[in-house]
Amino acid sequence: MKKTSASLFALFAAQLMGASAALAADGATVAFLMPDQASTRYEQHDYPGFKAEMEKLCPTCTVIYQNANADAATQQQQFNSVLTQGAKVIVLDPVDSTAAASLVAQAQAQGVKVIAYDRPIPDKAPDFYVSFDNKGIGFAIAKSLVEHLKATGVPEGAGVLEINGSPTDAAAGLIRDGIHEALKDSGYVTLAEFDTPDWAPPKAQEWAAGQITRFGADIKGVVAANDGTGGGAIAAFKAAGVNPVPPVTGNDATQAALQLIIAGDQYNTISKPSEIVAAAAAQAAVMFLDGKTPEATTTLYNAPSQLFVPAVVTAENIKAEIFDKGIEKPENICTGEYVEGCKKLGIIQ
Repeated sequence: MKKTSASLFALFAAQLMGASAALAADGATVAFLMPDQASTRYEQHDYPGFKAEMEKLCPTCTVIYQNANADAATQQQQFNSVLTQGAKVIVLDPVDSTAAASLVAQAQAQGVKVIAYDRPIPDKAPDFYVSFDNKGIGFAIAKSLVEHLKATGVPEGAGVLEINGSPTDAAAGLIRDGIHEALKDSGYVTLAEFDTPDWAPPKAQEWAAGQITRFGADIKGVVAANDGTGGGAIAAFKAAGVNPVPPVTGNDATQAALQLIIAGDQYNTISKPSEIVAAAAAQAAVMFLDGKTPEATTTLYNAPSQLFVPAVVTAENIKAEIFDKGIEKPENICTGEYVEGCKKLGIIQ
């Protein structure tokens, strides 16, 4: 039976309650290495969430934050740098999940703990893995789209496009596997499929534009692996003069995607507040510093893992899931052309 994100978060927090101070952690250095800047989540949510939890649990710890900007060589340099600076725990969201195996081995040989974050590292088990359930995300967004197509009378045999994430990202592979599982017996046909290099929205847009030329009105929906690639697909449809845009999925609940859902241009996204996973990573890091072992709820690629369960967001539940829960504030989203849509959905008066 799966536990909710809230209960898993409480479980981690409870593990830290026994000690009033993280004595072994005092003054330690912890690194937080993120993969790219194509998604705004790392700067806006992940790092702030990690830093805030570290400041609460270990005020004397030093946190080093680096972003590799989608370059595996840059990430390796950053990894070597934080080792040289004495990092005792490295939280790593790898640019290239395969290449990251050597980084894990390098750190572990020096007694440094590695927490894989968001993206797994299949070829060399890190000391811990913290993420949302990526395969579950892929399944959920695709299943949601399939149910919507059926509910709106799109006949079986109709076609959809599939836009996956980066081919070097193992998490993207898990999302893809979940999408495949949901589409397999859906009755709908995958017209074409694309792995988006570096998760780059312009590359997703370029590919989608080509498929619009190729398939035209036969495209009844798009399963996109995240909000950036989904936004690229939507831009391609708009540039081609397609109105209305076929339903497009997403993942990450970025501000831009929430506005697209409110406007009716994007069908769904995934609410997975990065602060939850970031805080869990910080809790695990402090436990390692204290010589403790974080409690896993499952194992993925031989790594003890903590996977959180996300929520699918559509126009029907965006108010309850995003605004009523305080994940976003209406004043940040309901601006300009989105005001009327926000009023229609009851987000603002």
